Amino acid sequence: MQIAVTGSSGLVGTELVSALRADGHDVRRLVRRTPRTADEHRWDPAHHQLDPGVLADVDAVVNLAGVGIGDKRWTEQYKREVLASRVDSTTTVSAALAQAAAADPGRPRVLLSASAVGYYGDGGDRVLDETSPAGKDFLADVCVQWEQATAPAEAAGVRVAHLRTGLVLARGGLMAKIRPLFALGLGGKLGSGKQWWPWISLRDEVDAIRFLLDADVAGPVDLTGPEPVTNAAFTEALGRVLHRPTVLPVPGFALSVVLGEFAELGVLAGQRALPRVLLESGFSFTHGDVESALRWAVGAR
Repeated sequence: MQIAVTGSSGLVGTELVSALRADGHDVRRLVRRTPRTADEHRWDPAHHQLDPGVLADVDAVVNLAGVGIGDKRWTEQYKREVLASRVDSTTTVSAALAQAAAADPGRPRVLLSASAVGYYGDGGDRVLDETSPAGKDFLADVCVQWEQATAPAEAAGVRVAHLRTGLVLARGGLMAKIRPLFALGLGGKLGSGKQWWPWISLRDEVDAIRFLLDADVAGPVDLTGPEPVTNAAFTEALGRVLHRPTVLPVPGFALSVVLGEFAELGVLAGQRALPRVLLESGFSFTHGDVESALRWAVGAR
C-alpha cells in the first residue's frame, strides 16, 4: 500500500513507520520542517496547507500529529495548542484526502486518525467501550472536536477509524519518566490509586493500526489492552517487574501542585475502557495483561 503518516517522529509513529516498511508498504512522512529525505513531504497544518498531490495516490493515511498532552503545564495558551494541533492537523489531512478521493473515486481509501480514551472523561468504575458517550471535561472536548475534524474525508467516502488510544507502554514515553523513580524505590500509587488506567503495549498499538488498515472497521476503536487495571494494580505490577518496593504513594494534592489541571484530568482520572471493536473484529493481542506488557516495555525477561 501507499501510506502517508503524520506524527511519524513520535513514540508510536517511529515504531509504526518501521513496521509498515517491514511489511512492504511504501511510506511517506508528512513533516512541518524542510524535508531531508525523499520520503518526507512538507505540510503546514497550522495554516491548513498540504499539497493534494502528496495524497493523490495514497491508499491510507495514519494521522498521529499533535503536541504532547502532558509535555507542559496546562496554561490556557498550552491548552489552546493541545486542541489546535489536533484539530488543525486532522482537518488539513482530511480535506486533502477528500480532494484526492474526489479526483479518483475508484480507489478505496482509509484514514486512521488518532484520538484518545480521554474522550470518555473520568469514567470512575464504569466499564466503557466505543458505544459510551463523551465526557464533559477539557480532554473529552478535545477528543470530540478531534474526531469531528475527519468529517471531510468521511463525506468523500473515505473509511475513517478513530484510534482512541490508552496509555502506551514502551521504553519511551511515560515509562521513561517513571522507571527511574521505581528503580530508586520511590514508586507508588498516584492519589487514591483507584483510577483505572487503560494501558496498551506499543507492540499491540502498532499491530492494531496495521490490522485496521485492512479490517472492515469504521468509527471509534479503543486501542487499549483487554484487561484495564487500576493505578494501584499498575504500580504493583511495575514493582514486581522491576523488583522494587512500591510503598510511597503520591498524594493527589501534591500532584495538583506540580502538574496543575493536568493532574486532575490526566493522572487522577481514569477510564475502564475495553477494546470491544478490536476483539469483535478478530484482533489478537500479544500482551493480554499489564504485567506481560510491562515486562516487554522494560526489556525484562
